[in-house]
Amino acid sequence: MVDASHKLVVTPGEKQNGDASKQDLQQALRQSRDSEARLRKIIDTIPALAWCNLSDGSNDFVNQRWSDYTGLSQEEVKQVGCKVAIHPEDLPRWLDQWRALLASGAGGEIEARLRRHDGDYRWFLIRVQPLQEESGEILRWYGTNTDIEDRKRAEEKLREDEREIRRITDAIPQTIMVQNPSGVPIYANQAVLDYTGLTIDDVISSDFRARIFHSEDLERLHDEREAALVRGLPFEFEQRALRKDGRYRWFLIQYNPLRDEHGAIMRWYATGTDIDDRKRNEERTQNENLVLREEIERSSMFEEIVGSSEGLRQVLAQVSKVAPTDSTVLILGETGTGKELIARAIHNLSKRSTRAFIGVNCAAIQPALVTSELFGHEKGSFTGAFQRRLGRFESADGGTIFLDEVGELPPETQVALLRVLQEREFERV
Repeated sequence: MVDASHKLVVTPGEKQNGDASKQDLQQALRQSRDSEARLRKIIDTIPALAWCNLSDGSNDFVNQRWSDYTGLSQEEVKQVGCKVAIHPEDLPRWLDQWRALLASGAGGEIEARLRRHDGDYRWFLIRVQPLQEESGEILRWYGTNTDIEDRKRAEEKLREDEREIRRITDAIPQTIMVQNPSGVPIYANQAVLDYTGLTIDDVISSDFRARIFHSEDLERLHDEREAALVRGLPFEFEQRALRKDGRYRWFLIQYNPLRDEHGAIMRWYATGTDIDDRKRNEERTQNENLVLREEIERSSMFEEIVGSSEGLRQVLAQVSKVAPTDSTVLILGETGTGKELIARAIHNLSKRSTRAFIGVNCAAIQPALVTSELFGHEKGSFTGAFQRRLGRFESADGGTIFLDEVGELPPETQVALLRVLQEREFERV
């Protein structure tokens, strides 16, 4: 209180109140220090490297686990910053991402390698979160570093295993494709790329099947393929695939599903085997068998040539002379004198004897069908041409064709026939 002379006088009651306030303040300070010590102990105990930075990004403190791992004390970190523990290769990227977080004012994650006290580096996931006032001003940045070395090694092992599998599949001389559950390509091995001349981006595009497979086969197999994908069982098709040189070849495409632990299809694996030679041989054999059956029925009565005249011996000597050659042979004689028997004798003595002998009675073929019968036709080339058909010349490829009564052919057909005999090539109708 103040007396009449304006001097400050402390009464006993006021002194007691002041002492009490001082004691309260000291107790509050002790409680605050105890609370801070407990909080620091908690922070030091959590199983992660924890730290706090000021609003400008400079370090405020790190927990004991951070210091134990890096070997850097609290004072050293405040002086040089935590960036000294970042792997040199990761530091530029870490700085860019850290600065981006500071600028955005939002939390985030960064992956980087931290140096351990023994000099070894391990991968860590650095999670950052800002502490803000109600006004939005950032007071502190809090973060934890979690060791993800084992996870990163497992990921690298998976990537290496995947690269090894790709190297193995690329070394297999068979086309291999991986498709999603709907049958859309997501990967192709090197054999596919080499055959088609496409890139992997072309293969996984939506129009890949239309670009590669023959339109007739796509139309023929579309519904069957969709139904097979829904059934989820292994299946296979034979279809033609376009080679990079513009030619189609037949492939056997075999599909096998990969399922997860619940039985759901995760992937389809499709392998392609080139069967073009087999298909062509099958087609050739079918045509030869058909012709042979016709010939057997027509010529079963002629098993051998019987005769001993001088003229016949001269003819047989000429047969033996011309049979080893690939020359065109003209056989003259009246109807019924055995021209076909001579032709068969030439065939049997030649190196073509293991292939077909095709006999054609030109006089018995309708004029309108002569060209198609001799040279074959493509599907749709005329009314009634529902599929491609090989002509007699193509069926006789590698063997012998005998054209009887060739003089009965129309003049325009004889011109085309002369071109075939001279140049050894023809075109289907």
